[in-house]
Amino acid sequence: MFDSVEAVIKDLDELGYICDKRIATVVFLAQQLDKPILIEGPAGVGKTELAKVVAKSLGRELIRLQCYEGLDEAKALYEWEYSKQLLYTQILKDKVSETIAGAQSLGEAAERVGAEDSVFFSNRFIVPRPLMQAITAEKPTMLLIDEVDKSDPEFEAFLLEVLSDFQVTIPEIGTIESVSQPLVFLTSNDAREMSDALKRRCLHLWIDYPSEELEIRILDAKVPEIAQQLAQEVVNLMQKIRELDLKKTPSISETLDWARALMALNAESIEEEIVNDTLNVILKYEGDVAKAQSELSKLIEKKTAPAPPSTEAEKAEPSPEPAKKGILH
Repeated sequence: MFDSVEAVIKDLDELGYICDKRIATVVFLAQQLDKPILIEGPAGVGKTELAKVVAKSLGRELIRLQCYEGLDEAKALYEWEYSKQLLYTQILKDKVSETIAGAQSLGEAAERVGAEDSVFFSNRFIVPRPLMQAITAEKPTMLLIDEVDKSDPEFEAFLLEVLSDFQVTIPEIGTIESVSQPLVFLTSNDAREMSDALKRRCLHLWIDYPSEELEIRILDAKVPEIAQQLAQEVVNLMQKIRELDLKKTPSISETLDWARALMALNAESIEEEIVNDTLNVILKYEGDVAKAQSELSKLIEKKTAPAPPSTEAEKAEPSPEPAKKGILH
């Protein structure tokens, strides 16, 4: 259990997740207040990873529900294992025959079989899905409801009941209450607006693209073997690329991929040729690649064009050989 906001920062840092005080404060309060966190922000900024490292730091089992369009209550909560029920029916068919023996009508036979419903609709035939797993777990767990914005509004409404009471009602069995309340993280890539009702039940956390300083720290932590000059150049260029009008803005995950790709190519600094060869690592659409190449070419020309000599003496003197630098210097 986290003792303070500073403990959150320290513990997550030890697990390789670099976060600021704002993120750590929300995580600490969620634990203290037993409230879910709705984490919103662009894809790839570390929303899911935050849930994973918090679960690991607290020693909780991570139970993940991946949301998608068409996800319904049965797939998220529980399902009846009909094949197992059928197998039991076949095994117990002699007992079923004894039960309905002597029945004077079909209705009477059905009533006798119906009286035995508890045999075939019991916990042994339930297949628990993530929500029910988290609610019925004996030890406190971490429930991650990932990309909740991809689910339908009807499923979001169903979540409100579960997150409010942390209990499940199964018509054939009854109400199952949580043994230990899970810590709940919901993530959203902002594909659609979440309802006010859901936001009201959660603490809200927006994780944006990291600042240059924070991104360098993340890169150093995740790719510790990278040279400091290359790390600085990679982050500087990523910050500039995010300012372009792109269809898919690259995130921190693309920064890490690009840094590893450059290291695999034995790059010591960023040059025009290697940038053009590896832009597809960070940009996922051809239009974005073309736009970035155009902007980078202008930037390189501007940075590398020599200044005109200002005096006759300077014109006569040979220019010193410029030191080789990356495109951002």
